[in-house]
Parts: sequence; structure tokens; C-alpha cells
Amino acid sequence: MYDTGYSKCLKLYKVVVHKIHLTMLFENDRHFSHLSTLEREMSFRNEMGLYYSYFKTIIEAPSFLEGLWMIMNDRLTEYPLVINSVKRFHLYPEVLIASCYRTLMGIMNLFGIEAKTCWNVTRVAPLNKVQSCEGLGDPACFYVGVIFILNGAMMGLFFLCGTYLSGTQVGGLITVLCYFFNHGEATRVMWTPPLRESFSYPFLVLQIYILTYIIRTSNIKKKYYTALCLSNVAFMLPWQFAQFILFIQIASLFLMFVVGYIELYKFQRIIYMNTISVLLCFILMFGKPMYLSSYYSSSLLITWAIIMKRNKIQRLGASELNFWLIQGCIWLFGTVILKFLASKILGASDYIRFSDLIRARILRYTDFDTLMYNCAPESDFMELMTPLRYTNTLLLPVVVVITCLIFKKFVRDVLCVLCANTYLRKHLLENGELVFHTLQLLAFTALAILIMKLKMFLTPHMCIMASLICSRQLFGWLFNRVGFKKVVIGILTMMAIQGSANLYDQWSIKGEFSNWPQEQLMQWIKSNTRPDAVFAGMMPTMASVKLSTLHPIVNHPEYEDADTRSRTKVVYSMYSRKSPKEVRDKLLELHVNYYILEEIWCFVKTKPGCSMLEIWDVEDPSNAANPPLCNILLKDGKPYFTTVFQNSVYRVLNVN
Repeated sequence: MYDTGYSKCLKLYKVVVHKIHLTMLFENDRHFSHLSTLEREMSFRNEMGLYYSYFKTIIEAPSFLEGLWMIMNDRLTEYPLVINSVKRFHLYPEVLIASCYRTLMGIMNLFGIEAKTCWNVTRVAPLNKVQSCEGLGDPACFYVGVIFILNGAMMGLFFLCGTYLSGTQVGGLITVLCYFFNHGEATRVMWTPPLRESFSYPFLVLQIYILTYIIRTSNIKKKYYTALCLSNVAFMLPWQFAQFILFIQIASLFLMFVVGYIELYKFQRIIYMNTISVLLCFILMFGKPMYLSSYYSSSLLITWAIIMKRNKIQRLGASELNFWLIQGCIWLFGTVILKFLASKILGASDYIRFSDLIRARILRYTDFDTLMYNCAPESDFMELMTPLRYTNTLLLPVVVVITCLIFKKFVRDVLCVLCANTYLRKHLLENGELVFHTLQLLAFTALAILIMKLKMFLTPHMCIMASLICSRQLFGWLFNRVGFKKVVIGILTMMAIQGSANLYDQWSIKGEFSNWPQEQLMQWIKSNTRPDAVFAGMMPTMASVKLSTLHPIVNHPEYEDADTRSRTKVVYSMYSRKSPKEVRDKLLELHVNYYILEEIWCFVKTKPGCSMLEIWDVEDPSNAANPPLCNILLKDGKPYFTTVFQNSVYRVLNVN
């Protein structure tokens, strides 16, 4: 599998370059190396701060096991409930990184090695002087560094994928260069390191590489099937939405099996390993019902049933085409029905999944929960400029040509199968790996159009497909006329014109994180409230409160769970048209002592129909004629709320 010494050197070079690239962009964006500990924590906005808070809890605990026990019996995140945060928030990455950090610090302390370097940073008035530290001993630097190393290693996997798919290392080089030329469209890890996708996606690239090898190769050793299972587990454990991507993968593989691109024995083993990986995740996540009630797990069971009864199903269809259609209908409707039943039986129907958001987007269904997701800029439809940016780097034209050639071959194969005998069918249906990647590309395209942030799957896969410009099987006729080197050098030169400009634009981003109003807020909370005082407010701010002050909160940015959504709806009713008394009473039921009101959320909207008032008017039309509660509270919230702290952004209200 392309393990030559030269190939290994190329992989290592690309790993190091991408890690340096990510580190440089991250540092340029917020001047992270010169921030204080509090500023670094505040820079982890929204759910990033929530995830990092658990890493902080483990490393600051007296021992690793005590820290692990604390996050598995967490009373701070959804006060007064006690939750297993590892199960709820998929925190295995934080547990593993915290274990490595504590082990490394123990070794360095044992040998008297300096773990970090600190200095004083003078800030512009009215900001006071702060201490900033850098090195392996600084928790935030260590945490972010591990993420960038993992995503740097991912570039070596992209090189392997491109090399193996195209049959030449030049193809792997094209994949890597396309990724760099379209870096801003391919990933957001350099801006948002702690997100679950930063830990999960590199293992999807590994899984796709292994699966490509399995599909293409005739005699597969057991170790590759085992590697497929483990990569599935590594992909699913950190990220709750990973199962939907694997469901799309199973749908593609099932179509290929029905048509005849994958042998029965190979397909059975792939499904078997996927089934084991689901069960392993279910066990490792303490029996989380989401794993058994997803479209992914339901599709696996239906696929098993079709394989077992395939001979009987074949008797129902008089022709090959009917046989295909019957299997497809059984698979599709069986998966949907089984998923619905499993969700009801296991009580997992209250989770929000990618499929729910996509269905709401397609059917134009809106309620409070779907609007909270779909009003976020990253959850909007794909920008019209995105295809243009792909075109400017020549990525889109190249991939369209490649896809058309593969689709043409697919149509020709299907037509031949429908009227050919068994021998010809086996001979014709080759290159299943090309069909697989094309089907994945089409699925990722549809997802990215519906939800913009999902272009993180589309862009890298386009880069992998671009490697096929070096495939002699697809473009041998062109290479014979023009020459392989001329074609590749010409395409890379045209790609590099805009691609190098894109890289320069990324490198030109210069910034420095500063959030003095929030820093004032955190310092006031630490100095003027009891350690057990309970806070409520906007989800991003609550994550920062928990991380930096260690105070209990009642709501947080992880919005998938039904109880969390109901709590958040109560908390966000401060921006509705309900009466002050009604909102106060609901907050007291959640044991809230202080509410952090942000004036900007009283008026701001990301797009039409997405201000908090407009969302509440959809959810609560009976109060649509009432004045906004926010306006009342900004004037005087008494007797139900009393302002105890105020600055240019935040207003802390005591819940009377």
C-alpha cells in the first residue's frame, strides 16, 4: 500500500508542513502565544469552551481518576442534574489528551525539565498587565498542539488516498496541493480547534483509504477489515453526527452491491465490521441509545436481512431491473421504519440529528429548535461564491470532467448488466472504488448545498477525486496525444495561480484576541458571587462562565438533547414577549440565581426571520402583540430582576 521510503518521506513532509500551516494561521488570527490563561479560555467560544472545560477539570484534579470521576458525575453543566459528561458530549478526546498531559508533566517534573516559559505582557489601557506562558506545560498550548498534530497527520492520509486511487504519487501530490489551494473551503480547524470534527474527521479519511483498498483488492487480509472497524470506532466516538456520514457510505456500498461492483463475501465482511463498530461505540459510550436508533444502525440490520433473504427476493422480480428496484425499496423503507421503531423503543427520538435538520431544510419546516440551528450562518445554504471559488482554483472543472467520465462508465456498465450473462457482468463491473468515490462525492455535494458547514466533507473529497486526473485508465487517451507531464504541469500551473493567492490571503490574516467586557464579567463573577451561585444566559457565554469561573450553569451550547433544549428555551424566553413574572418563575424552577443579559441579542439578527423576537413569534404567536421583555428589562426589571453588574455588553440580573 505504497510504503516505499520515498513515499514515507513525502508523507512526513506533508504532515509537518500542514501542522506548521495550521499553527501559523491560528497564531496569526488571535496572537495566542501572548494571551493570558483567561484570554485563551475566552477565545474558545461556544461549545469549544465547554469541551475544553472538561480537559481543564481532569488536569487540575488531584489525580486523573478523580478528574475522570468528576466529569462522569458532573453537577456544574446542567445544574442541579448530575450527568455523565463523557457520555453526553463524546469527551474521549479530552480524556485521552488529559491523560497524556498529566503523564508528560509527571515525567518532566521527575527529571526537572522546564515545561513552559512565562513572561509578562503589557496591554493597552485600561487593560492590566498579564502573564502569558508557552510550551508543553501550558494546558491550552498542549491541547491545541495535539489537535494540530492530528490534523497534520491527516495530510499524509490524503496523500495516500490520492496516490492509491490514481495509481501514481503525482496524484497524491495533486490531492495535497488542491487541499492547500482550497484550504479555507476545506476545514475550519485552524479557527475552531476543539470542535468534535477536528478529532473525528482525520479518522474518516483513514477509513475511506482502507475501504478503497478493500473494494479494489481481491484477496483481503483480516487485518484490513479489523482496521476498518477500528477506524469506524475512532470516527464515531468523538462526534455524534459521524453516524449520518457512515449511513451515506452504507447507502453507496449497498447500491454498488446490488448492481454488482462488490462481491457478496466482501460486502458481508464490510457490513459485519460496521455492525461490530456500532456495538463497540454503544458499549464505550455507556449504552447511549443514539447508536442503536440511528439511520446507520438501522440500515445495517436491513442490509443483513436483504443479504440473508436475497434468493427469495430474487424470485419476486422477473427481470434484473425489477430485482434491483425491489431490493432498493426494501432497503430504503425498511431503514426508515426500523429507525422510527428503534427510536421509540429506546427513547432516543428526542435527539436532534443531521437528518432532522436536513429534513427541516428540505420541507421548510420551522420551529424554535430548527431555527436555533438553521439561523446560524454556518448552517445556511451553501454560499453562491463557493462554486466560484472552486472554479477559480480549477478544482470544480477538473472534478466535473472526472465525475462525468466515471458516470459514463457507470451507465454503460448498468446497461450491459441488464442484458448480459453472468460472465460478462463479472468482467464489466470493475473499478468499483471509482464508483464509490463518485457516489460519496454526489452525496457530499447535496449535503454541502443544504448545510454550508458540511462542505468540510465535500471540499476534501473533491481534492481526492482530483487525483484521478493522473489516472491512465481515465485519461490514457489524452496522455498518449499530449503527454502525461504536460497535462499535469499545465493543470497544476493553472491551479496554482489562484491557489497561491488564496494561501497568501490566509497568511495575511492578522489579529489579536481581546474581549475586555467578558473579561470584566468573569472577574466580577469570581469576586462577587458565591462559588455555588447558578447562572443562566446565552449558550456561548454560559460555556465561558463554566470554563473560567467553575460556576454551575443550567444551559450550554450542546443542544442535541431534549432536556437541554427545553432548558434553553426557558432561558431564552428572556428575549421573548412573555411577562417578566412568568419568565422569573420558570428560571426559579431551574434554581437560577443570576441571569446574564446581552443587549445585542435583543435586536441583532443574522438574516431575515432570525432575530430572537422573530424566532419567538414563530414559537409563541399568542404573545406576538406584547412588548419585548428585553426592552422592559433594559429599563427596569424590578421587582422580578435586579441589575447587579453592567458594562458595555453584559448586564447581570439577580433573579429575585
